[in-house]
Amino acid sequence: MKPIKAIIFDLDNTLLWDERSIQEAFEATCEAAAASVNVNPSELEHAVRALSERLFEEMACYDYAKMIEVTHLEALWGRFDAKEHPAFLELGQLAPEYQKSAWTQGLLQLGVNDPELGATLALRFAKERRERPLVYEATFEVLKALRPKYQLLLLTNGAPDLQQEKVDSIPGLADYFDHILISGTFGRGKPDPSIFEHALKLLGVTAEEALMVGDNLDTDIKGALAIGMRNVWINHHQRTAPPHNLPSHEIAALVELLDIVQP
Repeated sequence: MKPIKAIIFDLDNTLLWDERSIQEAFEATCEAAAASVNVNPSELEHAVRALSERLFEEMACYDYAKMIEVTHLEALWGRFDAKEHPAFLELGQLAPEYQKSAWTQGLLQLGVNDPELGATLALRFAKERRERPLVYEATFEVLKALRPKYQLLLLTNGAPDLQQEKVDSIPGLADYFDHILISGTFGRGKPDPSIFEHALKLLGVTAEEALMVGDNLDTDIKGALAIGMRNVWINHHQRTAPPHNLPSHEIAALVELLDIVQP
């Protein structure tokens, strides 16, 4: 087995704690709604989460967005100004109305017919999410330990402008990486083998000389396994990997990566 020369990291919920950022943004926005009208904050959050997913799936650009893995929750706060693909132009044009509709219809499900408040909450949610660029406690500890010995590449699915905004929101994060590869710029997303092969080409290493680290079995681990790359699954929620998609290594938190890869 060849020694590891490069480590490829996923971004969302691997280095950035996106789930928590989204959750806190929902809580703050729904509490603000409850201060204005008679709604239960948790019920409003549940309604908006479900409606945003359904409305997102109805958008004409959904298939492309799904392929590069822009999620409905990202569409709920992103701007999507990138010009790399016509679908981004459409998503950027439709996003403000989509965001407003999700919150307005969420209120309506709870008996509140107030499009003006819906528009206000849509803007509030985007603001609250942008004010929460959260990373895991061990993110910089791990990157600092690995940077001297390995090439590091950040491989993230999503829209170029939104993913770059996430990276830029964390001072110093980009400095640890030799390359940052975003699916929306490349044109295909994980688990497509082509984006992993492109990452290896950028690094100048073989699949046997690289390690993929990520939290998503269906994208990070599946894609790495498809090209014969060793991988580490960060299992945040104590799930069980299916037999057909077993990771090379499984950890519960990012800091445990240092036990696998000795810096």
